[in-house]
Amino acid sequence: MDASTVRSIQVGLPAEYGADAISQKPWQSGIFKFPVEGRVWLDTLNLVGDGQQDLENHGGPYRAILTYSADHYPVWREELARPDLPYGAFGENLTVDGIDETSVCLGDVYAVGEAVVQVTQPRLPCWKLARRWGIKDLTARVEARQWGGWYQRVLQPGYIQAGARYRLLERSYPQFSIRAILQMVKDKGAPPEMLDTLSKIDAFTPSWREWCVDRLKVN
Repeated sequence: MDASTVRSIQVGLPAEYGADAISQKPWQSGIFKFPVEGRVWLDTLNLVGDGQQDLENHGGPYRAILTYSADHYPVWREELARPDLPYGAFGENLTVDGIDETSVCLGDVYAVGEAVVQVTQPRLPCWKLARRWGIKDLTARVEARQWGGWYQRVLQPGYIQAGARYRLLERSYPQFSIRAILQMVKDKGAPPEMLDTLSKIDAFTPSWREWCVDRLKVN
């Protein structure tokens, strides 16, 4: 099946940051991620050396790692006039080439190094991304392009490293690309049969399954 390459791996721990051009209030976040060299251990909750501040919306077994497409970077570097925008700029742990939100699907199982991971949901960027770069509308721009990346859970822990293949092993739901799910959220719903199917997919993060059930009740 299709394969791409891990261009870079990033980790970072939550820290407190002071007032800046966007707000005079201090803030805490784990969105600052920095490249690591060599092999790094990926466990069921995160990479060694990585962590999240907001555990309600990030982290946990269904959001152990965030992956982002390296193919988006040339566009962002030009649009933001930041030619040196580094991998990890969007808070991702893995930066991979050759695939993106239109070609990655919910439930996809990938081999990367010794580990095996499964796609569990899109990533919806929050205000901290904008504050991280001092660009007030950056989160809105990412949402408009639907380029937030995707979360995965870890089916098999193991060592991974930059340069490894990110190889698709299994695709069970080709109809549910990350982009399609993002569009569903944007539209605040979907056909009942789609919501019903999504609510029963074990790979889907539980809170997202609950959202689908709630939308079914509304419909």
